Amino acid sequence: MHTTHSPVGSTTALHPSLRGLWNSLAQRLERLTPHGLIALAARLALAGIFWLSGRTKVEGWFTITDTTYLLFREEYQLPLIPPEWAAPMATVAEHLFPMLLVLGLATRLSALALLGMTLVIQVFVYPDAWPTHLSWAALMLYLAGRGAGSLSLDRWLGLR
Repeated sequence: MHTTHSPVGSTTALHPSLRGLWNSLAQRLERLTPHGLIALAARLALAGIFWLSGRTKVEGWFTITDTTYLLFREEYQLPLIPPEWAAPMATVAEHLFPMLLVLGLATRLSALALLGMTLVIQVFVYPDAWPTHLSWAALMLYLAGRGAGSLSLDRWLGLR
């Protein structure tokens, strides 16, 4: 014997006109927020975060400060990479990958590189900052998975 549960009287059933209104609004929002726009916003947001962090590590155009080496030696203390390597690697990464993201060039690679950097920061440096790192990671995963979008050099060069 087959029984069905009727939505009549159920508090979880949506009225058809309300569902139609909601779905119509959702369609409009989808048209107003294409992938290219979301990807551009994600690229610029991440670029801003990492570029500004990179700029705190240098003087002038690109002279790594003694304070940067001190931070890597005393506060960050990465377990596998000596501070004399980690400081310049992080500083270069925080300048190079944001520039690539702004241009939309090698976007997937840049997002994955910054994701790796974020994971290192999360695990070894600031484990209590997971809400911030998770929000960054969401943007990076979106770009790694979906690419730079239509407003990018990747698209212009025919790269996915």
